[in-house]
Amino acid sequence: FFHLQKKRRAATARRQHLKSAMLQLAVTEIEKEAAAKEVEKQNYLAEHCPPLSLPGSMQELQELCKKLHAKIDSVDEERYDTEVKLQKTNKELEDLSQKLFDLRGKFKRPPLRRVRMSADAMLRALLGSKHKVCMDLRANLKQVKKEDTEKEKDLRDVGDWRKNIEEKSGMEGRKKMFEAGE
Repeated sequence: FFHLQKKRRAATARRQHLKSAMLQLAVTEIEKEAAAKEVEKQNYLAEHCPPLSLPGSMQELQELCKKLHAKIDSVDEERYDTEVKLQKTNKELEDLSQKLFDLRGKFKRPPLRRVRMSADAMLRALLGSKHKVCMDLRANLKQVKKEDTEKEKDLRDVGDWRKNIEEKSGMEGRKKMFEAGE
């Protein structure tokens, strides 16, 4: 048991040592990359942006401004062209990814929202605004006649159900005979 624990401790210590060594290497690599980027930036600026020498006369300053404006215009045109190319490639990528989804048969389902809609509005949405269909739900209900309601009222007025049964069964006469016999 103790032997296993020592091996585990040694393995975790080795892992931690390797991890710290890797982190130190990563930090030095990141620092080297940053220094290399800075040197590359300085070289690019020295190559493309020569140091500015301001001339003394007004005529020479105007010439310099014209040259700078021409450079700015050319750079803006390049930037615009690259933006258009980027938009085109993005659009092509979207189209190709949509084709991929179509070929695979997997479609991205849009999120659905609950919508409260009356039956008339739903029919209008399905059939279009040309069709004026009025769905009156009460029109199809069964009509109840007044006679039916009067019969039900009579049955409610009868009262106790035992009296009603006695009258219908004809037991009333026998009941009276039984009571008379006592």
